[in-house]
Amino acid sequence: MILQPIGGVMKKSSLEMAVGVFVIIGLLCVGYLTIKLGQMELLGDNYYTLYAKFNSATGLKPGSNVEIAGVRVGQVEDVILEPVMKIAKVTLKIEKGIELDDDSIASVKTSGLIGDKFILITSGGSGDILEPGGTITETESALDIEDLVSKYVFGDKKNK
Repeated sequence: MILQPIGGVMKKSSLEMAVGVFVIIGLLCVGYLTIKLGQMELLGDNYYTLYAKFNSATGLKPGSNVEIAGVRVGQVEDVILEPVMKIAKVTLKIEKGIELDDDSIASVKTSGLIGDKFILITSGGSGDILEPGGTITETESALDIEDLVSKYVFGDKKNK
């Protein structure tokens, strides 16, 4: 009679152990997917920072792609208003190993007709490499479709 309860306790503890291991494996999987899908860097940073200043960064937001020749080479980290000059200062995270000339051009573009905004970098030819923390001086702001449509529909009030 004494052996019976001990066997029941052993079966119960092995079931609890299996459930515990299953829960730990599940939590590890959720953590892994969170890091991968959120594009977070766990160990080390594979990017360096550059800056670009635009007259208008309408529709550009953190997480937007940075592309060269249609290939993603980084992302927008931050978009802030530079208070003195009243322009948008965009912080770009560029993959290490991608070198940009100091006369490269950064343009705000749209994916498709009404898609998300992204930064397209057109390489320069100076041969002088832009150092991490440097600023891309040649920029082109986004084309504002709404502004163009309103000028077409309502006419240009400044010239009248």
